[in-house]
Amino acid sequence: MDLNLFNSVPNGLTPRARSFVSSHGVKVDLRSVEVHRQWWLERAIPAATIERMAACQERWGGLLLPPASQYDGGPKFFDPDSPEGSASEGWWFEAGPQRTAVPYSFMIGPNDEFGIHADRWTPLHATVEGWVESLALTHHASMWAKQITKVTGDDVDGIDLDAYEPVVEVRGLADTWWRGSESLVAMYTGEAESLSFPRARTALIYSGLDDWGLRGG
Repeated sequence: MDLNLFNSVPNGLTPRARSFVSSHGVKVDLRSVEVHRQWWLERAIPAATIERMAACQERWGGLLLPPASQYDGGPKFFDPDSPEGSASEGWWFEAGPQRTAVPYSFMIGPNDEFGIHADRWTPLHATVEGWVESLALTHHASMWAKQITKVTGDDVDGIDLDAYEPVVEVRGLADTWWRGSESLVAMYTGEAESLSFPRARTALIYSGLDDWGLRGG
């Protein structure tokens, strides 16, 4: 598996995320989705789903980023594969291989959401861009915060977000980010929802941030 610098950063990211990808991303060589197109078509995989996979590979394929703080690091790199679904439910495909043995797969959903599939499908972010933005914000906040506090389970309900605004670029669904006057809060509920395990809810509070720490571009 050859690794090269990821020089072609996809458009549509914030300057913070573009810097993160260009500084920390590397490119993994992949086999093209097109190699399997006929095999999938013969097994009734819709051509539109294969087109979505090809587009995802063109944009994100082979991108390996530093591990996420949750989900045991997230997918190791982006490699669209293994389409599954039905006409009634829609079609998913694998986003990339797991870094570690987790009880779910990282998937791209029927509407191109990024999420996990275990007991049920749980979209974490509305797009892959949202997941990448979340990784970039985690990296940035971890560098600049004076304190990082982890809250889990029912204690997450005690976090008051009334004075916070959502961080829209992460396109949060099950997982969201919130920006206050001097802190950022990352809320992770994906595992709790997908595994029907409420105690898995987690929040990370990054405190003591100045304006640069809160936004970082």
